[in-house]
Amino acid sequence: MRAGVLSGNRLPLHLTPCRLIERPLVSVVIPCYNYKRFLKDAVSSVLAQEDVDVDVIIVDDASTDGSKELALQLAAGDSRIRTVIHTTNAGHIATYNDGLARVAGEYVVLLSADDLLAPGSLARAAALMEQYPEVGLVYGYAQEFHDKPLMGRAGKTSWSLWSGEEWIAHHCRRGSNIIVNPEAVLRRSVMDELIGYRADMPQAADMDLWLRAATLAAVGRINGPVQAYYRVHGQNMHLTDFGSPLDDIRARRQVFASICSMPGAQGMRHRRLENLARRAMAEEAVREAIHIWDTRPHLAACAEQLADFAIETDGSVSESRLWNSYLRRLTATTYKGDKKIFAAIYRWRWSYRWRRWRREGV
Repeated sequence: MRAGVLSGNRLPLHLTPCRLIERPLVSVVIPCYNYKRFLKDAVSSVLAQEDVDVDVIIVDDASTDGSKELALQLAAGDSRIRTVIHTTNAGHIATYNDGLARVAGEYVVLLSADDLLAPGSLARAAALMEQYPEVGLVYGYAQEFHDKPLMGRAGKTSWSLWSGEEWIAHHCRRGSNIIVNPEAVLRRSVMDELIGYRADMPQAADMDLWLRAATLAAVGRINGPVQAYYRVHGQNMHLTDFGSPLDDIRARRQVFASICSMPGAQGMRHRRLENLARRAMAEEAVREAIHIWDTRPHLAACAEQLADFAIETDGSVSESRLWNSYLRRLTATTYKGDKKIFAAIYRWRWSYRWRRWRREGV
């Protein structure tokens, strides 16, 4: 690590990138279950990466739509592609870990078969980790798309670096996940120490993995260009298997509790941060409860569950103006003006958080 880059509490942002000198090997694991219609594009986005060598591992989890046959066909046509074929469905966590256990590269990516890598993304991430060996996780901006990704101008590229502890603190202050998934690149030595995804956290296993990585190494981000494309369609796992907002926020609370309960001095520091995470999640739950009352009152039961979660997570939220705003909904004393003001603040807050995340990654 360059001397002084990660010294102190306030870290430098927007460092000038360096180019790769050598061609590192990057392993890209592509888990697939009934995503034949997307698989070829995902693989092509990896094979087209410049300035790195790629090792593609397609893990088919007993698909029934012809994905297995397509995977074998792709592997027969390119020596950079390997296949792992499950005869029975093992589920997404076991499929991820099966592929990750077989990687050969210095750097590792898990790319869902319905997502895409952006041109040049692996070289940009590898260059950062080559320049700063203490960085174990690099991510960037993953742009959502439906049918075809919008290929815009790359813009100016810069690097941001955080110590692992400071990056965890950013997570706790937000109370939410910062990384989408396809844009994340892990150093293999860090992945080996993590031993893959946790089966007991199926909904937030990716968030847990990033935070555990940050307990072992520094974190970097590619600012500016799109690093990956996240496809939004009717069969996304977060919509089909894990679609409830309450389930999502409960899963995040479990991750923060796990990370912040680590033994030793590091765990003690993290436990102090857990209170920030719990407060952030409690306030988020109350905001969502209010938003439901204002826009979908027929889902009042969901709003009540979110409010109960908020009190359970951080009881002091009941002393806030936000909680009083929620109570006014229950007693029918809210005026139309209150709803309009809250709706405007709600939209502004999410817009501001999105723009900051897009620009700075936290």
